[in-house]
Amino acid sequence: MRIGTNRFFGNASAAFVVALALAACQSGADSQRAMEQANLEKAIYCMELLEIHLDLETAERDCFAETYIQHSPHVPDGRDAVIAFFAERIEKYPLSEIDIKRGAANGDLVWLHLHSKRTPDSLGSAVIHIFRMEDGKFAEHWGVGQRVPEEAAHDNTMF
Repeated sequence: MRIGTNRFFGNASAAFVVALALAACQSGADSQRAMEQANLEKAIYCMELLEIHLDLETAERDCFAETYIQHSPHVPDGRDAVIAFFAERIEKYPLSEIDIKRGAANGDLVWLHLHSKRTPDSLGSAVIHIFRMEDGKFAEHWGVGQRVPEEAAHDNTMF
């Protein structure tokens, strides 16, 4: 009987350790999902500040890390430079607009897919922004885009 009892307690102890490990993994996964959701929400908030509300002062303070890195070749590097880029663009295209179609996050990276138009009557461009977030701010940016054509080889939209 004693052997069976030890085996039971040994198996119960192993099961307890496994349960603790699974709970720790679940807790880690939950915190990861919470961080990704917070990053996605912050990226959307910041994009709306920059592109819809045109509030560059708040965007500079709330959205860009001091060591912001830019990878798009037509935008200068650094936080001050990207704010100046947006200021010039707002002056040149005061009626520009965006529509955020979808977004996703994975770890510290956030993707935003949007329809960007310089004027309300233009076809605009399909744009993908990828941001690396750091402490809830844009730390790094990559962007790709293509113009919306008048005609396509299929009936699907770009959005």
